[in-house]
Amino acid sequence: MCIAVPAEILEIRDGNIALVDYGELQQEVRIDLVDVKVGEFVLVHVGFAIQRLSREEGLETRELFKEVYKAMEEADHA
Repeated sequence: MCIAVPAEILEIRDGNIALVDYGELQQEVRIDLVDVKVGEFVLVHVGFAIQRLSREEGLETRELFKEVYKAMEEADHA
């Protein structure tokens, strides 16, 4: 199973590289496959932005990921 993670575009570098924010982590990703601007949200899979998201979708999906990770951590400690 493959998972794409929502991230916000913070900065565009060298035309096809963007600095993105996942909420608690920042990383450079390739943006060759999408046309994006700073401030927009994208889905990132294996270092590539593969789809643009609305801000609402990006924030909502990010929150769902946080809830899943928290539940997984709680299950590990139970």
